[in-house]
Amino acid sequence: MRLSKLAFILALGLLPSLSFAQKDKKAPQNWFNLDFQQDGVMGISTEKAYNTLLKGRKATPIIVAVIDGGVDVQHEDLKDVLWTNTNDNNDNGKDNDKNGYVNDKHGWNFIGNANGENVNQDNLELTRQIRKFEPKYISVLPSTPLSAAERREFVAYQGMVSEYARKLEEAQFGQLNYGKLKEQLDNIFIKIGKDTSALTLADIENYQTTTDQEKMAIRIAKKGIQEEKSVGKFYSQIADANIYFGDQINYHLNKEFDPRYIIGDNYEDANERYYGNPDVTGPDALHGTHVAGIIGAKRNNGIGINGVADHVQIMALRTVPNGDERDKDVANSIRYAAENGAKVINMSFGKSYAYNKKAVDEAIKFALSKDVLLVHAAGNDGQDVDIHKNYPTKYFTDSLDAIQGEADAWITVGASGLYQDDDLVADFSNYGYKTVDVFAPGVQIYSTVPDSKYKEEQGTSMASPVVAGLAALIRSYYPQLTAKETKDIILKSVIKVDKKIKVKGEDGSNRKVYLDEISVTGGIVNAYQAVVEADKYMSKTKK
Repeated sequence: MRLSKLAFILALGLLPSLSFAQKDKKAPQNWFNLDFQQDGVMGISTEKAYNTLLKGRKATPIIVAVIDGGVDVQHEDLKDVLWTNTNDNNDNGKDNDKNGYVNDKHGWNFIGNANGENVNQDNLELTRQIRKFEPKYISVLPSTPLSAAERREFVAYQGMVSEYARKLEEAQFGQLNYGKLKEQLDNIFIKIGKDTSALTLADIENYQTTTDQEKMAIRIAKKGIQEEKSVGKFYSQIADANIYFGDQINYHLNKEFDPRYIIGDNYEDANERYYGNPDVTGPDALHGTHVAGIIGAKRNNGIGINGVADHVQIMALRTVPNGDERDKDVANSIRYAAENGAKVINMSFGKSYAYNKKAVDEAIKFALSKDVLLVHAAGNDGQDVDIHKNYPTKYFTDSLDAIQGEADAWITVGASGLYQDDDLVADFSNYGYKTVDVFAPGVQIYSTVPDSKYKEEQGTSMASPVVAGLAALIRSYYPQLTAKETKDIILKSVIKVDKKIKVKGEDGSNRKVYLDEISVTGGIVNAYQAVVEADKYMSKTKK
């Protein structure tokens, strides 16, 4: 699932206790590139690195694959930094470079078909797993004879059913309450006689309520507008939440809905490679476009934003629908990226269950053999992912889920906030002493969205491309470095904060911890320090 939408819902909270976490102070639009000492925010010091250590240096373009829900290749701030397959960059309907993908100019779309149709909505993997196992186990009793393998499946199935029921109840509750809130707000705005672009907080405060429902809606609206500093932004969040929960019920948790027929592949054949189409934008490219902009929106062109990397080529791989991605598509996307020259892969998606982990593991191993660094978002459940899995993972496992090694050129990224306070780790961010390597800015991140527009989003989805951009920066200025060496430099150069911060415990309550208790490095990535570390490393290797 594209992770920032879930982060958004968690940040809002469920009614009636609506909470706009991490939004008490307005962030500078470019804050993730700024420096704590110079600017007072916990950015990664990108601008400082470019203005000092990297000034005047030459760099080599690095291809970064964005495996996501689609990228707007016409965006004003991205069109100049796209990877282009010069051997097959026209629309003649022929596979000119004979790589199995017809006219793959800027990448490939693994969730479409040859006729140009695309999957937009899909199930959660949880729903797909229940649909698979339900016919076999729905009538099974504890006394029913089962083999050891079947018994494991049955126990897993029972756990899935419980989780499914909880998620469905939450979705129904959310749809009901956000739907009612939106309906009340719509009626209030009509009575006031203004649309959201003209409404002010004063209009809301001066409105005379006539029902208890209106009083509740006004109370929530006042708090939300104060936090967002905009009626329009607040209202769009309520509308988005209403859509989100509706999608959960209609698609993500709907066992009767299965759109895979659109693709036309043999889904059970994980070795099948050549399906899809070259439409890397697709019907909903907001998430992937935002991610791509963080990595490499063209720097210093006088428009939009500055991405982290200044010598980057974005390869777009449309793989993630509104719902959970499928392992076969993820594996094929990783392979495509590695085969076509990507040296960094960003993966701002994740799910709680795996369908064919072996296929993904083998693709990751292939990418590692091609000297690719993989960067993955930790997830937005506010959980310890040493305990609660978020797939794909850096760990290779066997059929019984026993660890059989790990990817050595892989970075898992949690999300951090603007300030060195209790909320330094975003309240939605997953964490893990063994599993999460670093933290990076993931709150109030302003970046590119479709139609040459820009928007704030938040989530570990936004933190991961900050690190992918940093990896591209390092590899472009130090092309001699391997993927593993680049990872080691990034991890070694983190900024450590010697104070306790809040995270959610397993019981749902907050607890105070140090960063090195909830991550491998105990720090936040920093471009300036990474360049310093890379210079040290290169000096040692020359001796």
